Amino acid sequence: MPNRTRSYLLIATFSVAATLVATLCAYVYSATFFPPIFRGWTEVGGGGEIAGWVVNKRVPTERVEVQLYVDDQFVGYRVADLPRPDVVAANRAVDERCGYAFDVPPLAKGEHVGRAFALHKVGAGKYRTLQLIGVPVRFTVDAAGKVSVVKRTE
Repeated sequence: MPNRTRSYLLIATFSVAATLVATLCAYVYSATFFPPIFRGWTEVGGGGEIAGWVVNKRVPTERVEVQLYVDDQFVGYRVADLPRPDVVAANRAVDERCGYAFDVPPLAKGEHVGRAFALHKVGAGKYRTLQLIGVPVRFTVDAAGKVSVVKRTE
């Protein structure tokens, strides 16, 4: 085999090996820091609160920590431990204490977006990641401060 062909073959082999190692590292990193282990839903409740449920699929009885953001601003933190027997009845959870609810803070009149995130601790709690629960919820606030749902369009 000529030296030039051998060089091309060696470079190609190295490139494939480097690509495989990089892919494996990316997979391990994303599986460690951004695991898709939470299932849940967020909505605007009848009383104007932002509420929902969340379950850790790996440990279904674990209480999940939830953070709420409205218009990309932190609003609050809760542990999802409110009873949601409807979620158990729908076979989405094994433990009914998977619900959460946040009062909507005083906001300007107009349309707003709320996002609830499950907090996931990794690296023995050294790092924390957030996973969106369900989809963002759109709602309006009128001049009197009443919260109303904007129809979902997803």
